[in-house]
Amino acid sequence: MSENHLGELAADIVKRALARGATDAECTISEGDEFSASVRMREVESLKEAGSRGAGLRILIGKHTGSSYTSDLSAEGIERLVKQAIELADVTTEDPHAGLPDPDELGKISGDLRLYSDDIEGLETPLKIETAKRAEEAALTADPRIQNSEGASFDTNTGRHIFANSRGFAGEYRSSSCSLAVSPVAKDGESMERDYWYTMARGFAGLEPPEQVGRIAAQRALRRLNAVKVETQKVPVVFEPRAARSLLDNIFEAVHGMLVYRHESFLAGKLGEKVAAENVTVVDDATLPGLFGTSPFDDEGVPSRRTIVIEKGVLKSYLLNCYAARKLGMKTTGNASRGLTGNAGIGHGNFFLEKGVQTPEQILASIRNGFYVTELLGFGVNIVTGDYSRGAAGLWIRNGELAFAVSEVTIAGNLKEMLLHLETVGSDLEFRGAVAAPTLKIGEMTVGGR
Repeated sequence: MSENHLGELAADIVKRALARGATDAECTISEGDEFSASVRMREVESLKEAGSRGAGLRILIGKHTGSSYTSDLSAEGIERLVKQAIELADVTTEDPHAGLPDPDELGKISGDLRLYSDDIEGLETPLKIETAKRAEEAALTADPRIQNSEGASFDTNTGRHIFANSRGFAGEYRSSSCSLAVSPVAKDGESMERDYWYTMARGFAGLEPPEQVGRIAAQRALRRLNAVKVETQKVPVVFEPRAARSLLDNIFEAVHGMLVYRHESFLAGKLGEKVAAENVTVVDDATLPGLFGTSPFDDEGVPSRRTIVIEKGVLKSYLLNCYAARKLGMKTTGNASRGLTGNAGIGHGNFFLEKGVQTPEQILASIRNGFYVTELLGFGVNIVTGDYSRGAAGLWIRNGELAFAVSEVTIAGNLKEMLLHLETVGSDLEFRGAVAAPTLKIGEMTVGGR
């Protein structure tokens, strides 16, 4: 099926729905290919290759909504797709907030957002396997204490996303990604620990060297050896970037429009108020070229944009699709996100906390006694109240330096207080995915150990 044909097919599906009685309709078509090569202890463990293609239709009859999807893009499959959506709309309850974006809200970003790299398609399977093997080999030979491996993997994905609706919008874009990850196991006496490191990019040329990935993964596993459980105490807590990203996930939940209008977020009703320290600025930006949260339009056909969520500690915006915006009496922020079926949810673009000026080393040097978190476990976060309690592992900070490994502890506090007492924001912001944060220091939290 040609590329042009899929765009025409999406528009045709919308027309068919209108002809069958829909007052509005929108169609999503996606197709993609993925590949994964996994190696373990220098041997190929698995090779996986898969392709997918499907269409989703959402229709409105007045304020009644119906949706369906299919992987059968034949004439018969499309006919069933339309028929099922119409039938479902006939039996659903009327929702006064349902509807497509207003015509003046529709559009897309022009120009090359660097979402697709041609070099992905040209990669041969032997090269993918060899890249994974090189990363694992670098980890295994980094230190005699690296005695085992949970493996290394090299993955590639290419995809195409097409969207059309009954209000004149039609758009599409291609995307690609590749990633390399390795997870070595370190052993010293009775102590055995694992950790991992990874690199990802839109194209093969953007990946970090496999040897570098392997060495960093080994260093991370080694520094966790002979971990102890510390006494329960209140101390400054530093989140390394990988752990700090989970705090951004919590903030995203708290500004998620669906949770806000249901009053299931501790930030509901707080627009314009100080909710974090002055050095905290959180941004959602789906316009940054080449990054993983970038797209020319959202999943309702609204142009992607940059939204300042928290500016110098003040809550400036929630993240909204059209439905949540109508519920709250606001305008969409272009954050609609959906799969092939159902109503649009809310997603983020590139969601990040803007970097500060202090290096990680300077942050550590300011702490006499504290905890440096490298891994968080469990799901002990209540977005309604802000209560926060999670299992953690990392390294103890003693006189400004990382002194010894710590595991089997919990860190506890409340997100409201954690944000207000976020004392220092590091300068080491980098994107290894669509959510990013630099090193973060919170003035005081309870570390629960013995």
